[in-house]
Amino acid sequence: MSHNVLVLNCGSSSLKFAIIDATTGAASLTGLAECLSLDNASLSYKLNGEKHKIELPKGAQHDTAIAEIVNLIKKQNLSNSLIAVGHRVVHGGEAFTGSVIIDNAVLNSIESNVALAPLHNPANLMGIRAAQAAFANLPQVAVFDTAFHQTMEKQAYLYALPLSLYKEHGVRRYGFHGTSHFFVANEAAKLINKPIEQSAIITAHLGNGCSVTAVKNGKCVDTSMGLTPLEGLVMGTRSGDLDAGLYNYLSTTLDYSNSQIDALLNKQSGLLGLSELSSDCREIEEAAEQNHVQAKLALDVFCYRLAKYIASYVVPLGQLDAIAFTGGIGENSSLIREKVIQLLAYFAFELDNDANLAARFGNSGIIASNPLGAKVLVVPTNEEWVIAMDAHKLVEAR
Repeated sequence: MSHNVLVLNCGSSSLKFAIIDATTGAASLTGLAECLSLDNASLSYKLNGEKHKIELPKGAQHDTAIAEIVNLIKKQNLSNSLIAVGHRVVHGGEAFTGSVIIDNAVLNSIESNVALAPLHNPANLMGIRAAQAAFANLPQVAVFDTAFHQTMEKQAYLYALPLSLYKEHGVRRYGFHGTSHFFVANEAAKLINKPIEQSAIITAHLGNGCSVTAVKNGKCVDTSMGLTPLEGLVMGTRSGDLDAGLYNYLSTTLDYSNSQIDALLNKQSGLLGLSELSSDCREIEEAAEQNHVQAKLALDVFCYRLAKYIASYVVPLGQLDAIAFTGGIGENSSLIREKVIQLLAYFAFELDNDANLAARFGNSGIIASNPLGAKVLVVPTNEEWVIAMDAHKLVEAR
């Protein structure tokens, strides 16, 4: 019997897709539609080891990209092997503590959270509706970025605001990258040979978006992102934590509009804003090697904020078994990992330089340890496999 799931991950202007065997994680098809809504929209994919590219019409939207993906799947006779379509959904609010088979009530709930994720939930909904039309006979499953963090207690997720804002409007910390933190924490537990139900692990998902999560006995007890993905760490183009009074200052003193403030904090800040060079950590590291002063500054601020967050999560955990780096930066930047470990001097980690340099491009491993037995790891994430596994589990249960 087939265990293949079509996984769709719709971003605001992109769409990642894959056909994954839920039992092994093996992908027979992977691809990316990018620059959607722009003149240079395109779709690239890898099938049986061969790479291909399709130019999409100018301004093509998600539905056009999905139509091409459906044509590709049917042309290659892959649709008969599918048991479900799994969708990444960014914001599920408090309604979902786990993945669910999509029905009208689920769609309405995702719709009701659009205001909390205006860039992502509409794209997620577009992907779901297009897939429902194309694969009417297949169950559609929603896997939420926020679900893993629903185990946080009120002391961790409430803001110190009038409680009515939470009760009436759901204003609280939700957290994101949940599927990645879940997967990486479980893989980290295996690497240190300790049951996840008896472990204290800090996972650092570092990509264009960045977040840190404290996972105690397999459950999230705190995470750095909040009501939206803007809170927390320095990111590619997002500011992370800042003084909320800045909003008023920008508005009244510098005459910024709400949309300008939103663009500033989400699209012009972070590594890009500090370096005034790029949001890509690789380019910033190259510039820092050439003694670019602002590139060095950007890396220093990024690592300092990250190290502070990691250290603070010993409070909810009460102990520490492992710190696991993941995501594009976390998995591939030996420099960032080295700088963060140096900043965590209190923990007395001894870095294995060779292991740190070797843990790149899909290689996992232990890169540091301390006298108390805590380890620092690199663990490649696999959010698509989590989506496929959840979809398979729900279909089997049905």
